[in-house]
Amino acid sequence: MSEVAWQKGWWRKDLLSIKELSREEIQMILDTADSFKEISTRDIKKVPTLRGKTVITLFYEPSTRTRTSFEIAAKRLSADTINISVSTSSVVKGETLLDTALNLQAMEPDIIVLRHSAAGAPDMLARALKASVINAGDGFREHPTQALLDMMTVREKKGSLEGLLLAIVGDIAHSRVARSNIYGFKKMGARVRVVGPGTLIPRGIESLGVEVFHDLREGIRGADVVMALRIQRERLEGAFFPSEREYARFFGLSLDVLREMAPNALIMHPGPMNRGVEITPDVADGPGSVILEQVTNGVAVRMAVLYLLAGGTRGEDLH
Repeated sequence: MSEVAWQKGWWRKDLLSIKELSREEIQMILDTADSFKEISTRDIKKVPTLRGKTVITLFYEPSTRTRTSFEIAAKRLSADTINISVSTSSVVKGETLLDTALNLQAMEPDIIVLRHSAAGAPDMLARALKASVINAGDGFREHPTQALLDMMTVREKKGSLEGLLLAIVGDIAHSRVARSNIYGFKKMGARVRVVGPGTLIPRGIESLGVEVFHDLREGIRGADVVMALRIQRERLEGAFFPSEREYARFFGLSLDVLREMAPNALIMHPGPMNRGVEITPDVADGPGSVILEQVTNGVAVRMAVLYLLAGGTRGEDLH
C-alpha cells in the first residue's frame, strides 16, 4: 500500500482538517491505516519506517486517547517522541503559542501534533513552521484524526461508507468531532443526521448538508451508525438543558431507543464517556458497540498520518 501512496503522491505538508481533504486523500489515509494495523498485533510492535524522525506532541487541553495513541503510533514507527506538558512548560511563564512553537522548530523536529482550545491555532503554526503540523483538535472546529478513525471503524464493519446513514447525537454545537465526521462521512457518500436539543444544535448547520432532528427516536430511526457525543461539562457555561438527568431521559442512548435503528447498527462514542448520561452501560458494552475498536483504529490511523506526512522509508515500511 505504501508504494501506491508514493506513486499517487501525498503532497500535503500538514493535516489540519477533514474539510480540506478530497475523497481520494481520505481513501489513501484509510488504506494506509489498514496496512499498518497488523503491526499492532505482532509480538514486537515496531517497524523502522520513521527511524530518525522526531515527533513532538504539544497539548494545551487534557487528552488520554488522542495523545497516547499519537505517542504509541510514533514509537511503533520508530520515531523519536517528545511529549510536552503545557502545565510544566514555559507557557505558564507567559510564553505565547507561536514563540513556543518557534523555539521547538529551532530544535528541528519533523512533526508537531497540536491540541489547542483556539480554533485555527494549528493553521497558524503550519504557516509559520517548517515542520509538519497535525491538528489533534482545535476549539470547536475540527478533530480530523478522530473522524478518520471513525470512518475506518465503520468501513471495517460495513465494507463501505457509501449509502450509509449516520446519526450523531448530542452536543453538536461544541463538538469538533461532529464537524469532522460530517465532512468526512459525507465526502465518502454517507448521509448524516444530527440529533439533539435545540440549544445544542448550531444555527444554520443544515448548510453542511445534514438533516436536523430534535426527537431522538425519530433521529436515529433506520440509522446504520449512531454516534453519541460527550456532554462537555467544561464548555457548557449556560443553561443548555435543565439537568443531566433530563438530558439522559430524552437524548441518552438506551436499549429501548436503539430498537429504532437499522438491524446490526453500530454504536460509537469518541470518548470519554459519561455513562448514564449520553449512553447507558448496557449500550456502551453491548454487541453493537465498536467503541473500543475506535480506540484500536486510532493508533493505525495516526500511524498512517505520521507516515504520509513524514515520508516514511520505502522498502522498510512493514518489516
